[in-house]
Amino acid sequence: MMSTRCVLHQLLAAAAVMFAATSAYAQELSDDALWAGADARIEKYRKADATVVVVDQAGKPVPGAVVRVEQTRHAFLFGSNIFKWEGVPNEEHQQAYRDRFAQLLNYATIGFYWPSYERTQGEPRHEATERVARWCKEQGITTKGHPLAWNYSDPRWLPDDLQEIRRLQMARIDDCVARFVGLIDRWDVVNEVTHYDRETFVQRAPKHTAMWKQVGQMEFTRECFEHARAAGPKATLLINDYRTDPAYERVIEQLVDKDGRPMYDTIGIQSHMHGGTWTNRKIWETCERFARFGVPLHFTETTIVSGKRKSDKPGGVDWPTTPEGEAFQAEHVVRFYTMLYSHPAVEAITWWDFSDLHAWQGAPAGFVRADMTPKPAYTALMGLIKGKWWTDLTTETDADGTARFRGTLGDYRIRVTADGKQVDVENPTISKDDENRWVVTLK
Repeated sequence: MMSTRCVLHQLLAAAAVMFAATSAYAQELSDDALWAGADARIEKYRKADATVVVVDQAGKPVPGAVVRVEQTRHAFLFGSNIFKWEGVPNEEHQQAYRDRFAQLLNYATIGFYWPSYERTQGEPRHEATERVARWCKEQGITTKGHPLAWNYSDPRWLPDDLQEIRRLQMARIDDCVARFVGLIDRWDVVNEVTHYDRETFVQRAPKHTAMWKQVGQMEFTRECFEHARAAGPKATLLINDYRTDPAYERVIEQLVDKDGRPMYDTIGIQSHMHGGTWTNRKIWETCERFARFGVPLHFTETTIVSGKRKSDKPGGVDWPTTPEGEAFQAEHVVRFYTMLYSHPAVEAITWWDFSDLHAWQGAPAGFVRADMTPKPAYTALMGLIKGKWWTDLTTETDADGTARFRGTLGDYRIRVTADGKQVDVENPTISKDDENRWVVTLK
């Protein structure tokens, strides 16, 4: 029997042919034309038809039955890193961070940066990570670990022996992936392969970088994926990079096993926009470029700031959020998310960072401010995720006892009421590839 993963790759490969066929057409579209077609694409790709048939105990249709349809979760993953789940000094602000995260998002990236995750050799932060992951599971939030391998900085205790570093790196992958099966089943396996040997990495991570060079750029990357797959056979494995040019394409093309099959399940694309936002054309062309590989795309690190950098100061960055900047951020968050949500290859968007508090580069990058009050971008995105792109409706069955509707892909509560009786559909999910048809018998 063919495995689920093989079937998925075949389906996505077929979809890639479709994307390639439309690429030439897409290249002719202007920013305005791409934007104008977004809602129609969302209707096509992010919704599906559904049917509820209501019958009595004798199997006869029940006309006029009230069908209440309430979405409970998106199939699409709307996320952020969740780095400040702990450690906010003010308890009220800490609770606000968690509450606002759970109200808006269904996906969280948990940090696994080796130098901070294992400050002392043999003492990884597994217990603290488990607390975050379990809270996320309780809230219905899917989790991802980031990253298993990256040479951004060496752990202080890393030995000098390069082969021992290699062994420790693979043991770390084995340990982390196996330890969190069922809690964290998505992983950025290797981060930023394209420029692993750039000078800044050589300076900050001389030992890890030297090991990587000795093993080989792609040889090391493949070995990491082999270990991640062995430790988590059902896990979703990502390759992740900030490059969106042919250099990244070459890495992906080479990241295959001895039989030529992709070792990754998903392609991660970073989109930090600290210095200016992407055009609609760039968004679409980036999606088209990587959709050809036939696997889902995750925008793994997305940033649009809400203020202009004033100046670099010793010991910090003068980069405040401003009312004008927040209005700009909200406008472009709506545009960026709408464009990505309208592309059929995209499966997830992860924001970077959720709060301005200790955000990367000291930038006003958050959906919420340092005091955890929501910015206009938070409110605007809520209006999309839980408003415009959310299904909540009431309808009735026709003379044939049938109620038809079109719903956003995801999980639902569906309740049927007639003649003083109520029946709930058991765990309904609207999927693109399923029939989405439920027969309800009133007893």
